[in-house]
Amino acid sequence: MYKTPCSRLSGLVSASVKQTLLQNVPRCNQTAQLRLIQLHRRDPSNWSTYQHLTFLKRQYVAKNSSELHQRAIPKQAHVLTIVDEREDGVERQVQRIPNIDPAATDTVPLSDNVTSKMASEVAALKVAAENVTAPNDSAASRVVISHETPHVQVESQEAREARLDRQWKQLKVDVSDLPDIYARLAKIKLTALVVTTAAAGNAMAPVPFDPVIFLLSSLGTALASCSANSINQYFEVPFDSNMNRTKNRPLVRGQISPLHAVSFALACGVPGVALLTLAVNPITGFLGGLNIFLYTCCYTPLKRLSITNTWVGAVVGAIPPVMGWTAATGCLDPGALLLGGLLYCWQFPHFNALSWNLREDYSRGGYRMMSVTHPGMCKRVALRHSLALIGLSTLAPALDVTTWTFPIVSLPINLYISYLAFRFYHKGDRSSARKLFFCSLWHLPMLLLLALTCKKPRSDQTDTALSAAPSLPVALQS
Repeated sequence: MYKTPCSRLSGLVSASVKQTLLQNVPRCNQTAQLRLIQLHRRDPSNWSTYQHLTFLKRQYVAKNSSELHQRAIPKQAHVLTIVDEREDGVERQVQRIPNIDPAATDTVPLSDNVTSKMASEVAALKVAAENVTAPNDSAASRVVISHETPHVQVESQEAREARLDRQWKQLKVDVSDLPDIYARLAKIKLTALVVTTAAAGNAMAPVPFDPVIFLLSSLGTALASCSANSINQYFEVPFDSNMNRTKNRPLVRGQISPLHAVSFALACGVPGVALLTLAVNPITGFLGGLNIFLYTCCYTPLKRLSITNTWVGAVVGAIPPVMGWTAATGCLDPGALLLGGLLYCWQFPHFNALSWNLREDYSRGGYRMMSVTHPGMCKRVALRHSLALIGLSTLAPALDVTTWTFPIVSLPINLYISYLAFRFYHKGDRSSARKLFFCSLWHLPMLLLLALTCKKPRSDQTDTALSAAPSLPVALQS
């Protein structure tokens, strides 16, 4: 319907009107000619045009006086055409012969009686065909309906379960699965490492050990770490879905809703910071809140903007041992900064070696890591901070944190990780990066354990030992 657009007809009419008007206008009156041309250019806005749209349904759209009027065309009913099919009556009269299994047939010669019967049946079919061609007979009355059942493909139970498993479906949260989901949302292994370093800082403090403060500070640090990790996963859902390492996280898989994850983060973060502030001391609470802010609001967005995210993340990892120290002493001492420096330098060989073998994943997720954008710097920074561990271990006895035994006993493991960092810097392959990463996993707990065993005795303990020494001979003489 309306094969030729009406805009062509309106265009022809407007062109003829324009030519007539221009011939009648005097040549001298240029202003009147311009007004007529402008009037002609404004005329198409008042024309009635029709367009044939096919968006969701077939419609005609009419534009008149800058107003849009649309009218839906009712769907036309299909007209059934009556076709004389009397010529096909012969085929309808012939009954369908079922398929014969070739294995069941026997090569038996036909007898004369069988031959005569077949000839009579063929003659009867010819007579029936002649009767069908009569004009007054109805073809539909002699149609033989075939009773052969159509072939229906039956889907097995295994195929149905496999098909439903491939479809998108909403996952229902089971209460029994919530502990595992919360553990993966909080990155339970990373949280355990954070609590371990905080406990080491508490144990290295030169004050008497208080088990209550130790438990409260460890619990508050764990809650703050769970909160920071949950918010980090909430922000990185669209990017984690592109990485093989993070595509099975709870929020990516839809095991819990984003509101559920944020509620869990708040339920951990607010009590954790409050516990550190009120039950331990304000300095530790401030450091816990600062760590959540740096991890969620600085480190997480910087991962997609600049390679400085690695240095910010190293600061975040260096704060927990400082929190343990301040929880025990209530103040920031040089010993606390030394422990933070050890954690700060350790993270570069650890994380740079880890990210080296995950360059494809980080690039796919859109993260700007040193291993992706600056591979040479990635290797240099890992080697530089591995060597810095030797210098910081030597500085520990100078700050009265450990005895002079600590630099000596820690020198072999520091030299070994520096050697692996040098191999990583020289070769830059997957094997050297993997060896450096696995070495960093046992290097940190070993270094903290050696520092704890070489911890310098407190001054009050030394005074007590010196005061008790002269009384021993007196007791023996008496």
